[in-house]
Amino acid sequence: MKILVTGATGKLGSKVLDALLKTVPSSQLAVSVRKPEKAKSLRARGVDVRYGDFDRPETLDAAFAGIDRLLIISTDGDNETRTRQHTNAVEAAARAKVGFIAYTSAPNAMESKLFLAAAHQATEKAILETGIPYSFLRNNWYLENETATIQAVLAGAPWVTSAGSGKVGGALQQEYAEAAAAVVANDGHENTIYELSGKLKAQEEMASALGTVLGKEVLIQQVDDATYAEIMKKAGVPDFVIPILVGIQQGIRVRAFEVESNDFDKLIGRPLTPTNEALSQLVQGIS
Repeated sequence: MKILVTGATGKLGSKVLDALLKTVPSSQLAVSVRKPEKAKSLRARGVDVRYGDFDRPETLDAAFAGIDRLLIISTDGDNETRTRQHTNAVEAAARAKVGFIAYTSAPNAMESKLFLAAAHQATEKAILETGIPYSFLRNNWYLENETATIQAVLAGAPWVTSAGSGKVGGALQQEYAEAAAAVVANDGHENTIYELSGKLKAQEEMASALGTVLGKEVLIQQVDDATYAEIMKKAGVPDFVIPILVGIQQGIRVRAFEVESNDFDKLIGRPLTPTNEALSQLVQGIS
């Protein structure tokens, strides 16, 4: 059996490889990356490092050759870019006659009002159309998404949000990686959808949990989207990133992330790290 992970030098992908290497011989693992020189450490561990660029479909035929099980980690970018890239990867997987595709999608993807959901909807449909057995890993919220907010709080700012009373189901990226590794490495996940969500928490609850970790009150500042955008701009966030951040706040506000599930427990075989402990880890990583 040969398993391949795309985007394996990224934040999530590198954690997936670490998880896989704990249970799968390195000789059975391959990665597809745009810059193989960044994967030297994986090659040193015995992983088959292959060049593959989602914007150059011809490179994916060689990258996916001989692969039995494939994990496609969603790329960054706008919906048009991601849809094109993901479709290229799915079509290449079909040409290579890959036996199984796992894909990191969005919560409740097919019904989601999240502005980034369109690319995930298109990708899930493309995978279904291949007829290849699949698993959609609908990742809810990486607690690492709160890193910039935590940094701001540590610097004396309030927890700023325009998400209203909307909730997210957060978990550490490491836990999403462990779930993905479990699915791509083991049989029994054919034609499944996993809603990978932690305990749902509103922004006030997140701020309160951080306050407990820090041993002080963390004030929360609820603002409108325009004010949120202006605060982000003053904080030095690049202009092209601000609409994405505002869109995510809007998605939380319309409850696009409010998906309750125990699928995590099924896949990683243990309870998720409690929110306070997870936030403590993030604070330690920043300090």
